[in-house]
Amino acid sequence: MLPILREFPDQIETPRLIIRSPLPGDGAPLRQAVLESQAELRQWLPWAVNVLDEAGYEARVREGRLKFLAREDLWLLLVHKAHGRIIGGSGLHRIDWGVPRFEIGYWLHTAYTGQGLIHETVTAVTQFAFHALGAQRIEIRCDALNTRSAAVARRAGYTLEATLRHNARHHLTHELCDTLIFAMLRPENE
Repeated sequence: MLPILREFPDQIETPRLIIRSPLPGDGAPLRQAVLESQAELRQWLPWAVNVLDEAGYEARVREGRLKFLAREDLWLLLVHKAHGRIIGGSGLHRIDWGVPRFEIGYWLHTAYTGQGLIHETVTAVTQFAFHALGAQRIEIRCDALNTRSAAVARRAGYTLEATLRHNARHHLTHELCDTLIFAMLRPENE
């Protein structure tokens, strides 16, 4: 089946979050969340170093929506149910529909860390990928020094499969860095 013909929901609901595809109008609140968390995010995420202006972020969310509809990249925003504010992002990236295989990415507004929201997100997105998308394999990749991200993968039940040594240069320091690859396979009984 052509990826663009695949039907699945554009949002997931958890006890505290609505995890959904980006929509027109999300640019400004998303940009604000990134700006408020930039000091923490920029260490691990190259896109957080130089934050786009509001028009740039609005264009980015609209492009993200188009890619979601085309099934090329499934970018997701985290909206807190208590107040409706965008507090982070996740998604299923580096998609190979032939397997199907996905990579989960995630980040969270600094004010909401330490509350289990990313674990809640990763668990929900993992189940969505297995049940709604037929995933056979899901990966989480992170810098070997990003201990918080690695802890999320482990808590969510992902297995460390590999450490890619000196496979990239850090976007700020240009030092060689290692990447951890965690994976989860579709349970055999499903």
